[in-house]
Amino acid sequence: MISNNKSVFFFLFLLVPFFLFSQKQPSLNAVLLEKAKQYQDQRYFYKAHQFFLEKNWDSTLVYSMKQLALPNNAEVADYCHYFRGFSFKNKVLNHEARKEFETISKAFQFYYKVSLYLGEIALEEGNYKKAITYFTEIDKLPPADGYDFKKGVVYHNIGLSYLHLNNFKDADTYLSEGFSLLQKEKDTVSLIVAYMNIANLYYEQYKDNLAIPYFEKAYALSKKIKDPQLKMNAALNMAVVAENDKHFNTALTYRKEYENWRDSLNDQNKIWAIADLEKRFTVRQKEKEIDVLEAENKLKIAERNGFFYSSVLLLILFGTGIYFYRQKSKTNKIILSQKNELDALNASKDQLFSIVSHDLRSSVNALKNSNDKLLKSLENKEYHELDKLLHHNSAIANGSYNLLDNLLHWAMLQTKQFYFHKESVHLLSIVQQVAFNYKPLLTDKDIHFENQVPKSAFVLADQSSLKIVLRNLLDNAIKFTPEKGRIFITAEITDDHCILCMEDSGAGIPSELLNHLNNETFSASKKGTHEKTGTGLGMQLCSDMIRKNDGKMLIESTENKGTTIRIQLQKVNPNE
Repeated sequence: MISNNKSVFFFLFLLVPFFLFSQKQPSLNAVLLEKAKQYQDQRYFYKAHQFFLEKNWDSTLVYSMKQLALPNNAEVADYCHYFRGFSFKNKVLNHEARKEFETISKAFQFYYKVSLYLGEIALEEGNYKKAITYFTEIDKLPPADGYDFKKGVVYHNIGLSYLHLNNFKDADTYLSEGFSLLQKEKDTVSLIVAYMNIANLYYEQYKDNLAIPYFEKAYALSKKIKDPQLKMNAALNMAVVAENDKHFNTALTYRKEYENWRDSLNDQNKIWAIADLEKRFTVRQKEKEIDVLEAENKLKIAERNGFFYSSVLLLILFGTGIYFYRQKSKTNKIILSQKNELDALNASKDQLFSIVSHDLRSSVNALKNSNDKLLKSLENKEYHELDKLLHHNSAIANGSYNLLDNLLHWAMLQTKQFYFHKESVHLLSIVQQVAFNYKPLLTDKDIHFENQVPKSAFVLADQSSLKIVLRNLLDNAIKFTPEKGRIFITAEITDDHCILCMEDSGAGIPSELLNHLNNETFSASKKGTHEKTGTGLGMQLCSDMIRKNDGKMLIESTENKGTTIRIQLQKVNPNE
């Protein structure tokens, strides 16, 4: 009879382990706040830690999983697995909790908590040897103030595991040690459970005289708490003890108390069950409403997206049309501009060749007439006219030669056959060489010429093209300067440039033609002194060659007073 009662009794009260996850964890919370600041850029980790501290386990699970889906360092991953294991344990999902805890590395700062929870899960699942292993690891930790768990609880759980394995000796040792520590901590609920488990230890070994006092102490303490489950268990313990001792009236009293507490607990469970059903029904209704709203939202989103994508497509098509229209307009403008430019160039070219051909024809005709006069003078032996006619023929030939020479150089420049080699050029020497060739013309017109270029003037230019420019400019200056006029050539040296200046006292240039020349376009022909003509080709050639030498040309002129031409070239230090 006693054995049967004891079997029932043991079945009812042996599985009373202590669980630590409901205890306060001040050190963990403090560290979590620090880690949240440290990893505040990890927003899912930050949210997971907030929900963990608020004990919102579902949200903790969601955001910790989102964080684990991202690349993490080992510390963040350990905290996320800890959040998930702790949340699953509180939701009584031990299998999932165990998998999360087993994933955490031993380098985790709170790994001792992981061992505690794994031991509790093993004890609940009936894996008592593994539970002893986990709890023993906690027992081996060095004494420290930072551990926020009750060592008495650890000893009690080890003893309870040995009791399940029928190892009464070790069970007695650990339960007694755990009981002593719990008495010092004065935790009423923990003491009631400890009393019951020690009583079961002795009662299972038929040591009734040792077991019954602990049952009585557990029953007496249960009066001071509000937990109906513990009150019911303590009353049942006393009922079974009284029945075994044949004290049936007393046993009946305890049985009634037990049944009252059981009914109360059942009523409470029923209320909870009804509340749970109502909650589930409400949740389902809300879920249905949410599903309907989600469907409506998806439809609205689809409509909005369709409208958005259609609008974007129309905008793209509209923008593309505008772009191609602008490109076409721009291309047409460029083509029209190029056509106008080409027409202008062709017109200028036609005008140029017309003027050149006219000048050549005039020069050849003048040379022919002069030769006829020369022959008649020889026949009539008018020797005093021969010198004049010969000089006149020489001037005509020189003018024609210069025109043909300019035309040749201009054609070479336009076809990119003119070879440019820029080097350091002594400006005074170049001016002297060019002026020497024009000395007879200067003497013939009694023109006063001065070369005031400093000896220190050196420029970076192509020597051949610079001579062509100076030749044309000096030829024009002589052509348009009257007899007994003057021509000055000077140079101004600045920090970076050397400005060559040619000034004459000639007829000057009309303002319209001056603007034309400064715009670097072909100029119209203009008569010079002694009825000499110009095509403008020389000035165009000068402008092109100066640009090829990275220089600039500026013409200043006043009619009937003279012309000043400034050529800016890059200065060179002669020591370089």
